[in-house]
Amino acid sequence: MTTRSPAVAGSFYEAKPDRLSAQVEACFAANERPAAKRRFIGAVVPHAGLMYSGHVAAAFYALAELPKRLIILCPNHTGFGHPAAINREGSWRTPLGDVKIDTPLADALMSRAPILADDWRAHSREHSLEVQLPFLQQLLGDFTFVPICLGAHRFDYCEAVGNAIAQIAKDEPIGILASSDLNHYEDQKETLRKDQLAIDAVLALDPRALWDVVQDFDVSMCGFIPTTAMLIAANQLGAKHAELIKHATSGDINGDYSHVVGYASILIG
Repeated sequence: MTTRSPAVAGSFYEAKPDRLSAQVEACFAANERPAAKRRFIGAVVPHAGLMYSGHVAAAFYALAELPKRLIILCPNHTGFGHPAAINREGSWRTPLGDVKIDTPLADALMSRAPILADDWRAHSREHSLEVQLPFLQQLLGDFTFVPICLGAHRFDYCEAVGNAIAQIAKDEPIGILASSDLNHYEDQKETLRKDQLAIDAVLALDPRALWDVVQDFDVSMCGFIPTTAMLIAANQLGAKHAELIKHATSGDINGDYSHVVGYASILIG
């Protein structure tokens, strides 16, 4: 059994358990407490440093009725490893402890989507999935998950992965999370415009529209591939609506609106 050590503890989030727990709580405290939990099929959550996008991610996590089994899809920022990489066994470590990979769930996905390859390299330095775990650890304690890192700009890969997820998740509650930030490194006005194009496609539950709008309008949404796969799965699982929970930019935190990154959390049910 292999344990993946944290790659971005001390940079994207606090490295000491007590400080990380306090940081996660501060992210939750930045939002109004929801009156009730909401069931969901899929979601989009951001993955910048917790000091920047943590309050946006926390808005979803506080609202969602989280199951004990999750599939978390993320982009491949590093370029390492297989373009459709899964981890099928072992655990991931954060300062809050170890989280076990759901091997039976991973095996079931691999049997239905042969494009998925068991490859630790793609995940070894990737931050976009890792930063989701402290929120889940804080809220759920004990849970299992399957990490999937998608780097191929191929819609058919998204279909294969999304279809496999839908087949597995139809019989029991399995949360499907797509980790993604939105537009990168343009000014606030342009980022909000491009963000809205992507958000509208997700709210329409239209994976092809999202794919096309990112390409046609040069929206630098780093996780549009995992988000596309998540939408394909959610539609097959009977998704009826999507709701924007929170939208912000890095400029809202650091005051620099000339060069921002957009963040959104979206619940799909």
